Amino acid sequence: MPHTLDPELRRALAERVRYYHELGIYDFYRREPRPGQSTETATADAGAVPVSLLPMSYSAFQSELREEMPARKSAVVPVIAEDNIFEIVTPRPEYGVTDPVAALKLIREDLGDCTRCKLHKQGRKQIVFGVGNPRAELMFVGEGPGADEDAQGEPFVGRAGQLLNNMIRAMGLQREDVYIANVVKCRPPGNRTPERDECETCSPFLMRQIAVIKPKVVVALGAVSAKNLLAINAPMSELRGRWYDFKPAGVRGSDPSWPGARLAVTYHPAFLLRDPRQKGEAWKDLQMVMKYLGIEPPKKAAE
Repeated sequence: MPHTLDPELRRALAERVRYYHELGIYDFYRREPRPGQSTETATADAGAVPVSLLPMSYSAFQSELREEMPARKSAVVPVIAEDNIFEIVTPRPEYGVTDPVAALKLIREDLGDCTRCKLHKQGRKQIVFGVGNPRAELMFVGEGPGADEDAQGEPFVGRAGQLLNNMIRAMGLQREDVYIANVVKCRPPGNRTPERDECETCSPFLMRQIAVIKPKVVVALGAVSAKNLLAINAPMSELRGRWYDFKPAGVRGSDPSWPGARLAVTYHPAFLLRDPRQKGEAWKDLQMVMKYLGIEPPKKAAE
């Protein structure tokens, strides 16, 4: 039976939705409490306002939410047919933009001088957004920028970047032919591994980049990249050597005809610098990618 939300709850819900929008997260799913668990307990566990507290109609919810968000871009709350699922979709700046150069620029502007996670307070000099061909068929995704990348504002420009350039050339391509980005866009202090909350905060922007570029193949460089893109926790020995069907999570691409990308996992170039014995295994991974894309390696590399 439709009813009006309690004003306090309505404000809390609107703030929660706004918070996720600012993180670049626009799609939400309803989760019921576990058997025997009250909605209040579920709310405390999740740290959020549960959708199960919304017995009102979706149109009423949409109306009330808009009242609480007058200064922001209005949210569109469509009715979803499936049980227990609702979705809030806010048009992102790049939606409807067919030119990937312009679309990537809009995403970068939306990212701004990002302060969404603690990395902005931990010594980063600048945001490292991404570089390369905005219409690339092949995209490489690492975990995060290091000191050289933070200084220059471009991913993979240090020693690991030089090795990645060599790997790309061995495939018969140039760095300018591909697109390169990271899961997080600010350097973690001391080049430590990005933490889970940092990845979850920043990865929506990566997903938007992938949706704009629409590559045929995404290569995840290292376990951190693979686990964040695939949302699975497995060792590299299990992740490598196979294809994954991949569509960026939480994103609606501008081209409905794009079926998504194939995703392959290989070692991060920084790891290969530490353990050169694995370069042969990484080359096998790249050969799998080349075969799929129909790329013939240069004669020297093939030998």
